[in-house]
Amino acid sequence: MILGQILRDTEQAFRAAGIPDPKLDAELILAEALHEPRLNLLLRKDRPLTSAEEETARGLIRRRLSREPLQYVLGEAWFFSLPLRVGKGVLIPRADTESVCLQALSVLDRDRPSAVLDLCTGSGALALVLCKERPLCSVTATDLSWEALSYARLNARQNGLEVTFFQGDLWDALPPGLVFDLVVSNPPYIPDAEIKHLQAEVLFEPASALKGGPDGLVFYRRILLGLPGRLRTGGSLCLECGDGQTAALAGLMEGRFDRVLPFRDLNGHPRGVLGKGYHD
Repeated sequence: MILGQILRDTEQAFRAAGIPDPKLDAELILAEALHEPRLNLLLRKDRPLTSAEEETARGLIRRRLSREPLQYVLGEAWFFSLPLRVGKGVLIPRADTESVCLQALSVLDRDRPSAVLDLCTGSGALALVLCKERPLCSVTATDLSWEALSYARLNARQNGLEVTFFQGDLWDALPPGLVFDLVVSNPPYIPDAEIKHLQAEVLFEPASALKGGPDGLVFYRRILLGLPGRLRTGGSLCLECGDGQTAALAGLMEGRFDRVLPFRDLNGHPRGVLGKGYHD
């Protein structure tokens, strides 16, 4: 088959299946199947595919038609300029979470070493960006899932970044004595009853990384309960949350910090809360 034809057929099939950005997805999947830059495809649409290339392409196309997330099909997601390996068993990092990085970076002095903790690290996205952007900091990250941590460790190696990882349930993952200047987290925050209404692609992601309990706030309460003895006096806490949760989360943080600052993502949507000046 000719490349231009399979590109057109794939775009049409994706559009019929209700896949967002069918043209872009078709181009990215064919580029992955052929191990060529996407621009090459657009310049060489008359190029014939070998039988092996066509078989590989059709396998990836079938996966996307099943509504498996594009990032899983490609095996990679980009976050804050970092390429991250992803696959089934780990939450896909979203561009919205980059606003959490920006807030966290705003409280980390470039010229002063600080101890940073990323709870529920998943693919390692937050921890790795903070490690890259603030190289004097020591960064620790935890996750309950061994599978997610395997991706996080791989991403650290592939990006040449040094992060200390621990497996376990929130604070229980940490050895005694570790104290931090900044804690960040993008924990599960979707109310359990809303999970079934999510986009088809999201349902491929691990439920444990999505379900935040009856009101979506269970993990925030547990994080806040574990702060004494782990977050230094005067330290900061930066948490991502869902649209509509910032007021409730800010309310939970009031009285523990000198300043509680809700923030928005790059699209202007409420995305999280930053607490500055921690006190027990």
